[in-house]
This record gives sequence, C-alpha cells and structure tokens, in this order.
Amino acid sequence: MTVTILTVDDSRTMRDMLRLALVEAGFRVVQAEDGLHGLDVLRQEAPQVVITDINMPRMDGFGFIEAVRQDQTHRGVPILVLTTESDEEKKKRARRAGATGWIVKPFDPAKLVAAVRRVAH
Repeated sequence: MTVTILTVDDSRTMRDMLRLALVEAGFRVVQAEDGLHGLDVLRQEAPQVVITDINMPRMDGFGFIEAVRQDQTHRGVPILVLTTESDEEKKKRARRAGATGWIVKPFDPAKLVAAVRRVAH
C-alpha cells in the first residue's frame, strides 16, 4: 500500500521540492496552499502523514494543527512541522498544538524522507 503524505505550504517552490523528494521515495503526495485549504484536502483524503509550514496566509500552521487534532478522524495522524522558524517557544507551541516533529528549512531530502518513514503508520 502506498503511503499518502499531505504537504501544506504557501510556497509553490517548497511544495514542488517536497513533492519531488517524497514521490522519488515512493510516497503519494497531495498538497495544499494554506491551513484552510489543508483542512479541505483532509476531508477528501486520508494521509498517513502531514507536513505543514507555520507561516501561511488565511490559517497558519498552529491553527491548522489544532484543527486537525480536534477532528476525530485525523487526530492520530503524525504532523511534521517544516519551517524556517527555529525559535524554541514556537517549537513548544507547535508541540502543544499537537505536532509530532519539527524540521527546519532548507531541508535535506534524505532526512525528510527518513523522518516521514519513522512516523508513518
């Protein structure tokens, strides 16, 4: 069975880089442009892992993570935060919201794939 990954990032370049790294590793990738769009995609898909940015328009990553964790259907899905932020307070806030892990941009494709494999069910 192919593992589906949802990537949520407002940067088209970052979405393309994520898609390339993950598809090459054998994953199926669905994408969203911000937190609200991510919630729409979640209603139509059943990803095994979510990768989200923090700084996005309309709904940021913190709001997105909290919304996912409030939804019974997706409550247990691992969520990796992929962001330029490295602030400890933001990491704590993401963990409190329900994030599983934190990866700083720019990312190493091999490390990203290894992290996804570690948390995928």
